[in-house]
Amino acid sequence: MTKDLKITDWLPTTKKEVAQRGWEELDVILFSGDAYVDHPSFGVAVIGRIIESEGYKVAIVPQPNWRDDLRDFKKLGRPRLFFGVTSGSMDSMVNHYTANKRLRSDDAYTPGNKAGFRPDYATTVYSKILKELFPDIPVVIGGIEASMRRFAHYDYWSNSLMPSILIDSRADLLTYGMGEMTVREILQRLATGESWEEIKKQTPQTAFLSNENFCDAVVLPSYEECLKDKKQFTCTFKIVEELSNRIHNKVIMQAMGQQNVVVNPPFSEMRSEELDAVYDLPFTRLPHPKYRNKGEIPAYNMIRHSINIHRGCFGGCSFCAISMHQGKQIVSRSEASILREVESVRNMPDFAGTITDLGGPSANMYQMGGVDRALCEKCKRPSCLFPKVCPNLNSNHTPLIALYQKVRRKVPRVFIGSGIRYDLFMGFSQEKSKKYQHDRYFEELFLHHVSGRLKVAPEHVSDAVLKKVRKPSFELFEALKIRFDALNKKYHKKQQLIPYFVGSLPACRLQDMALLMQKTKNLGYKLEQVQDFTPTPMTLATTIYYTGIDPYSGRSVYVPKTKKERDEQRRFFFWYKPENRVWTEKMVQLFVKKDEKTPRKPSKKR
Repeated sequence: MTKDLKITDWLPTTKKEVAQRGWEELDVILFSGDAYVDHPSFGVAVIGRIIESEGYKVAIVPQPNWRDDLRDFKKLGRPRLFFGVTSGSMDSMVNHYTANKRLRSDDAYTPGNKAGFRPDYATTVYSKILKELFPDIPVVIGGIEASMRRFAHYDYWSNSLMPSILIDSRADLLTYGMGEMTVREILQRLATGESWEEIKKQTPQTAFLSNENFCDAVVLPSYEECLKDKKQFTCTFKIVEELSNRIHNKVIMQAMGQQNVVVNPPFSEMRSEELDAVYDLPFTRLPHPKYRNKGEIPAYNMIRHSINIHRGCFGGCSFCAISMHQGKQIVSRSEASILREVESVRNMPDFAGTITDLGGPSANMYQMGGVDRALCEKCKRPSCLFPKVCPNLNSNHTPLIALYQKVRRKVPRVFIGSGIRYDLFMGFSQEKSKKYQHDRYFEELFLHHVSGRLKVAPEHVSDAVLKKVRKPSFELFEALKIRFDALNKKYHKKQQLIPYFVGSLPACRLQDMALLMQKTKNLGYKLEQVQDFTPTPMTLATTIYYTGIDPYSGRSVYVPKTKKERDEQRRFFFWYKPENRVWTEKMVQLFVKKDEKTPRKPSKKR
């Protein structure tokens, strides 16, 4: 165990650890598909510390064994208030399977990177076990898996439209999004003697099953209607996305059989001081001592010396669920809170002088948002950046530059590991760029915060595909590379700009991939940061993948679905491999002229 830390500095995970705290009964028991790492980047640790801060007795059962006599589910007994359940920091199916549905042989959230320590659909499995063992104890589910499956949703791994996770899990209540405020509210309502029925109806950012109809609710097409008609499902998605992006919201209701899934509106976004309070909780920032000698936890190794400075994202990428989970509005921590965490990182015994990331879902959205709040309150755009940057958006990088400089005074090296949005400082008028310090930010980033490689995500090169994923034209990346190379020359450096691309996206055809190959090859790249599109619940791209329809235009969209289609698209990423060279070159000659910027349609003769 780390010097000066006692076992009681972590939340208890066993009956012995509960007794060491002098507790005879627990108020809340949390079950998670992840190993227990007491760090603010791990959701179950955050929720556990929130419950503790409210004065309640809480324990965590990490990665319980669901295949034996279920002793892990029984060992801590019955909690006084409720069980909490999460699959962990990832949807368990994304954790288990590749984009081609192959079972992974590792798990970054498990000691030793070992697979097999959580079930498929972990939230549902854990919740059903608890309801069978303790039918009278409420079960509250949360985390990304529960959050993104709160409505009827398409599940890629079973290739089926599934009902709300509330149906199969038999959970009493679902908390969606980031759960700190919701859990506090539930605990405070329980303390005043409110019943669970009252809590369900009155607590924001929750969902539950009910036999009642709520007269003021926005009513979605039912699960059964969505099963019969995919257009109904596209309608459902559009309503949910537009409502989720609004500041002021309503109750949403969706019928499933004889019951209704009722989703309460979210909380107003957190204030900075509320987010600061989360990061000020007494985390050890270390894995639980029980994992000593069991191997490293890769997900922890990646973030242990990183710092999250804000949450939320207004990018609205069609394949990403961040805004549906964390919210569209940016909530930024105060400088004082971030600098306190810098001190905590500095005091870690293994800290060698490098903060590996100072960022967020998008690294450079710190303290950004609408200039005129009243306009934001009327807005239902899913993205502030697409199809054009909103004229009301404040893209001022001055606060971020100041933060970088203050952190650099405390530690020798500060790198930005999370992705930056270059459309937040590229493509603006000269006047706005000067006002918002765009050029200065990029130069500051280049000089002080790149570890030799700066990773960015253009996603694709084809305008047709980029429109479907809500990303800017590839020309903006090309302009970024010119500026990046110019800085290398100016400062005599050899840093690399590494682009990230995704294949098999909606609207992506072979000619689009051929164009991607030619453009990136002409820029001197042999691609390494690539992946195939994985449909995940509650995103626009997944809705298009399942239905073949764009919910906003109502038009049909080509989607590569078969293994052959997806494999062929992937070959373009690796054109330089001997087995791909001849075929990919032939496709480029067939589909793309050397001097054209968009792929041409093949003639009927071809």
